[in-house]
Order: sequence, then C-alpha cells, then structure tokens
Amino acid sequence: MGRGKIEIKKIENPTNRQVTYSKRRVGILKKAKELTVLCDTQISLIMFSSTGKLADYCSPSTDIKGIYERYQVVTGMDLWNAQYERMQNTLRHLKEINQNLHKEIRQRKGEELDGMDIKELRGLEQTLDESLRIVRQRKYHVIATQTDTYKKKLKSTRETYRALMHELEMKDENTNYNFSAENQSRMYENSIPMATECPHMFSFRVAQPIQPNLLGLGYESHDLSLS
Repeated sequence: MGRGKIEIKKIENPTNRQVTYSKRRVGILKKAKELTVLCDTQISLIMFSSTGKLADYCSPSTDIKGIYERYQVVTGMDLWNAQYERMQNTLRHLKEINQNLHKEIRQRKGEELDGMDIKELRGLEQTLDESLRIVRQRKYHVIATQTDTYKKKLKSTRETYRALMHELEMKDENTNYNFSAENQSRMYENSIPMATECPHMFSFRVAQPIQPNLLGLGYESHDLSLS
C-alpha cells in the first residue's frame, strides 16, 4: 500500500518544517550525486534554509565558478555586473572617507586652514581640546600605574632588607654566644687545682687572659687559697 500524496504548501509548524527540510535536503543531495555518476553530468546545487544555513553540492569534475561562467555564456546574463557595481560604490565611499581623514589630520597639524570659516575653526579647536584632554588623561593613568608599581617594588625591597638584617643580627648573636662559651670552656680547662700542705686547703692557679697587645705577656697567673 503506497503512501498518500502530501499537499504541497508551507508547513506552519517550525519544528516540522525544519525536520522536513533536513530529510529532503539529504535526499536531493543524494539524487544530485547519483545523477552525476550515472549520467556524467556537471551539477551545482545551492540551498539556504529558513534560518540562513547553507547546503551546497558541486560535481567533482568542475567548480561553482565554472558552472556560473558557463551559465552566463549560455543565457547571455551577467551575474557579476550588480556585484561589481556594489563593489565599485563601496570602493568610492572608502576612498572618500580616507581623503576626509587625511584632510582632518593635516588640519590638526595646522595645515590647509585657509578655506575654513569661523564655525569650522571653532569645531577644530574643540576637537583639539578634547583630543588633548584624552591624551592627558591617558598619560596621567600611565604615570599613576607606574607609580603604584614602583611603590609595591619599594615595599617589597624594604621587607626583604628587614628580613636580611634580622637574619644577620641572629647570626651575629649566635656567633658571639659560641665565642663566649668557647672561652669559658678553655678557662675552665686551664684551671689546675693544687693541693697544699693543709688537707683542708686547696690552691687554684687560674689563668686569666689579659690584653696581649697592651702588656705583651699573654696570661697572668694568680694564686688563690681557700681554707
């Protein structure tokens, strides 16, 4: 039992319309490929959906530009004339804008001011003032940014300096403490107890350091008696 014929009219439901387009697009592209292989034809197919999405196909033995050129020769139509005119109009418009910009630049430099009236000169003055304000504002912003950066670097450098000085002071304290302990140990080792005739009395010979550069004698000995 065959399918019934579908009435050819616009599908109102957007979802159903998109689904139908997707299915039939695949089918027509498949038919174009089969026709190219079976009949050795040159086909160019271009489709745009309602959303503007492009779908195209061109025979492997040619390209779209070649198809259009052959179509123009056969039909006698110029497909590129309108596009060429639009491009020429766009080019003239861009040239005019470029000339106006160059003229404005020369006027801002103080050139070609003879043909300007009071109103145009007043407008040029206001434009220069506004440009100067923008440049000054930008310059101040750059200076402020650089100043903040330098302040942060200076703060970091000061903190590093304090940390290094604190570390150096700690090392000096440890060095002085070790030197003092070493001297005390040497002095204790040089203390030699000596027994006297009295069993309850002891004599100690204590070596005390003196200034060798002042007396030149090294150490001075003292006898201490304890009863």
